[in-house]
Amino acid sequence: MTTTAARPVSTARLTILHAKYGLIETLRVPIAVIGTLVFPALALLFFVVPQRAVADNPVWATQAVISLSVFAVMSNALFSFGLTISESREKPWDPYLRALPAPGTARVLAQILSTGVLGIVAIIPVIVIGGLFTAAEASPARILAGVLALGVAALPFMLIGSAIGYALPFKAAIAVVQIVMFSFAFIGGLFLPPVLFAPWLDAISKFTPSRQAREFVIWAVEGGSLEWWVWVGIVVWTVVSFVLALVLFRRDEGKRYH
Repeated sequence: MTTTAARPVSTARLTILHAKYGLIETLRVPIAVIGTLVFPALALLFFVVPQRAVADNPVWATQAVISLSVFAVMSNALFSFGLTISESREKPWDPYLRALPAPGTARVLAQILSTGVLGIVAIIPVIVIGGLFTAAEASPARILAGVLALGVAALPFMLIGSAIGYALPFKAAIAVVQIVMFSFAFIGGLFLPPVLFAPWLDAISKFTPSRQAREFVIWAVEGGSLEWWVWVGIVVWTVVSFVLALVLFRRDEGKRYH
């Protein structure tokens, strides 16, 4: 009698499996997704499209579409990581998953993948409305470059959301995520163009990841020169938020498993 050893499941397959069921779990509560997906498109439709001085100007309209696309990705990343992690920490299912022999990398990558899918879905209505009702313009290659830039710029928000999720209980995380999201949106120039900011507010704005993400995606779509503080800021925010999320993860693990 011979026995056949079970083949180990690859990390890639586990990642796809986790992402699949993570999306299914999220979509089971549609209202949790609708706000993140619909609000940026409605903001463009109600606040940009009626302002024909902006909507009929190709440069301003394109930047407005980019700003609200950044907001869509930012809000999706903060809510997805912040609330999902904080909620999972309060459920008995999460310690069981951590105890399984599957690598933790698969869960992290699955969360990034599922968040990325929802982020792409969130920006599609913004791009469609911008293309139909405003003078926003960009070639397919530039749109693709903008989507890739959004993926890079989303990293700090994912990590900030992770830090919030590991630091706070679910009810507190809801409030903190909303405060962080709208603060970044207003100060980062996602709702109001930075050219209208007072000099002191513009200076503060350049230190926020939302402003850096906005300028980075605009550069990817429109071309031109990229200010040094944009890419330096994205790198710094990514590194700092990664370290903070890692420290809080280990603190949470120490409290719950030792």
